[in-house]
Amino acid sequence: MEDRSPTPPAPASGPPAAEERVVCQACPVLCRIAPGRTGACDRWGNFGGVLTRVDPLVLVRKVARAGGELVPFSEGRERPAAESALFVTGVGAGTSYPDFKPAPFIVSSRHEGVDMVTVVTEGIFSYCSLKVKIDTDRFLGPERAAVRYRGEAVGHVTTAEYGSQMLSLGGVHHITGGSRQQGRNTVDLMVELGNKRAAELSIEGGAKVVVEAGRPPVVNGAEERRMRVGCGSATIGMFAKQWLGHVDEVVVVDEHITGVLTEHQAGRYLDMAASGVQVAGHKSTPGRYFHVASPGTGWGGTDLVDPLKVVKGFDPKVARPGLRLLMVSTTGEDAAWFVLDDRLEPRPAEMPEPVRRVVERIGENCEPSLCTVLYLAGAGGSLRAGVTENPVRLTRSIQELLVNVTCGGAPTYRWPGGGITVMVDVTRMPDGAFGAVPTPAVVSPIEFTMRLGDYAALGGYMDRVRTVRDVIDRERHRLLDWDGLDPWPLRLPERPR
Repeated sequence: MEDRSPTPPAPASGPPAAEERVVCQACPVLCRIAPGRTGACDRWGNFGGVLTRVDPLVLVRKVARAGGELVPFSEGRERPAAESALFVTGVGAGTSYPDFKPAPFIVSSRHEGVDMVTVVTEGIFSYCSLKVKIDTDRFLGPERAAVRYRGEAVGHVTTAEYGSQMLSLGGVHHITGGSRQQGRNTVDLMVELGNKRAAELSIEGGAKVVVEAGRPPVVNGAEERRMRVGCGSATIGMFAKQWLGHVDEVVVVDEHITGVLTEHQAGRYLDMAASGVQVAGHKSTPGRYFHVASPGTGWGGTDLVDPLKVVKGFDPKVARPGLRLLMVSTTGEDAAWFVLDDRLEPRPAEMPEPVRRVVERIGENCEPSLCTVLYLAGAGGSLRAGVTENPVRLTRSIQELLVNVTCGGAPTYRWPGGGITVMVDVTRMPDGAFGAVPTPAVVSPIEFTMRLGDYAALGGYMDRVRTVRDVIDRERHRLLDWDGLDPWPLRLPERPR
């Protein structure tokens, strides 16, 4: 990372001066900022009587991989070659509020011999949220339960997915529809998680969870290590053949579907004899049971500490003394070995090595537990007026795949239908990409890239187009390396065939 220009002076301490205040129009608060001070958002300040963005503009520089190391592309002596390897992001760009004026940066460049233009801004978003995927089978809370941050409701638990619990955080009703403190806490949380910092959440009727993008979740003080290999039925299917000859029965405890090996189609395919085990819950299809226990943070996402509570007993007409029973969870982190005594009661015993190896293989096949944070924002309304005097043309151009929408240079998923609704993985964005204003609202970067001719056709501000060279010569900026794992942001979306 490089910073190519000096930083502005630090905000002054002590009482603010009454004279020479400047009015900041970066958001609807319209702070009147005294000399040497910053506004309420700490992002804009009055330095030398000039309204100045505190943080520098962020550009990304294309790099290549050579011998496993990142190497900057050769810029050569010609400016076009140098400029084609640079992309101006919206991080540190400032906003176009109020949006009767063009975006802060409208930058021309070349990509694969084509003249391009990127319209760059930091949007002020009230209609925005975070979708959080937490890789765990542990019970975090009932669906629709409120999620709280610093005591205020900031979201809710949504539908679980395979091996993961899902949260929806933020949104306009939490940001602006409740108390002032609720709005502030919601925006603070979104900025923390968006900037890849940890935050502790409490879920009504459930757990306390520490969430940090790209890191394992911490549930009730315990760090999660493994995402389940599959449900109990899937686990049976994957490892049945490896258990053959070493066990007489396997019960894979899972809050979703608990699997029973000898009843399961996989056990029948292997001609395994019935064990006579009687399992709690509702039988779905052979070897698959629902509702064996309540959700919780125990075995397989249930509330069980003792797995034998799944077993109601053994049919004396089928079971026999000496029958070997493995109880295991869907991550392999919990496992126990039992042998039936003369009264057909399961007694703990030392697990044979071949069985232990299969249990370890379950763990080997589990992916690491991580938290994924996706930022979702609706870039509608007057933000589009910073791109063109006829805003609907921008929306239509995006729908027609003439425009690439990025956030901090990171690729976005653009939702079908009306409007400009984008979603982005925050770990692919530059550090410090998110901010806030006290309206309250979230501030985040957004860039619209298209061919220069298409920009002119949609009624863009052609008289405000400037080159990348002009930006780096005149603006405070810092360079970040772009390692090529993501598509280069100047590349336009591909049309479906």
